[in-house]
Amino acid sequence: MHFTSESSTDGVTQRHFTLDGVPGVLWQPDGLPLGGRPLVLLGHGGGQHKLGSVDRARRCVRERGFAAVALDAPGHGERPRSAQDERFATEIGELIAAGRPISAWVARHTAALAERAVPEWVAVLDALEEWAEGLGPVGYWGLSLGSVIGIPLAAAEPRVAAAVFGLAGHASQVEAAGRVGVPVEFLLQWDDELVPREGALALFGALGSREKTLHANAGGHLEVPELELESSERFLARHLGRVG
Repeated sequence: MHFTSESSTDGVTQRHFTLDGVPGVLWQPDGLPLGGRPLVLLGHGGGQHKLGSVDRARRCVRERGFAAVALDAPGHGERPRSAQDERFATEIGELIAAGRPISAWVARHTAALAERAVPEWVAVLDALEEWAEGLGPVGYWGLSLGSVIGIPLAAAEPRVAAAVFGLAGHASQVEAAGRVGVPVEFLLQWDDELVPREGALALFGALGSREKTLHANAGGHLEVPELELESSERFLARHLGRVG
């Protein structure tokens, strides 16, 4: 892991890094160690990038005492884009504008992104654990593409202790969902134009977690209420613990 820059604002240290060509950002309280501190992994949506999570990351640090880390998903942010990545970004915008659900091609492309992204997240956790000489409880927060990546990550990575998912629901995600056993809060938009309601409900039902909660609200894919985002942060704090 190579740290490329460091800055501090309002008690939060922000470090940019790369690991095997994957760019990421780590946030933690100024002057305090990462080791033993709860860590939240932040997954971004399709067509977005790691710094789209900066406000949530800073709240995790300032209000909860956590650390947080975000990565650019394959084909996003600072990472190289293939012709298929460009098509994906364009098609997502067109589907939202037209009020149509994701196509079979988009579902296949996001599944392929997840196959690449999951081992990248595992490698970052390994590197941070070595750098910090141990990690505290780990949580995951990611909607839409963040859930497409986060569900197989939570299924495969025993260090993830709780997760927030939502705005997802394709048949290709059901098998991995059945292997998720950690507490989950799942966000669903009742009028989601990208993810049909029936698919999202089926994905929630497939989750193997004994503790799982469904939060449904009216509105489209990009209209998740702020109160639900705040609720999801409280959910992670309950399961990861609070640090002064």
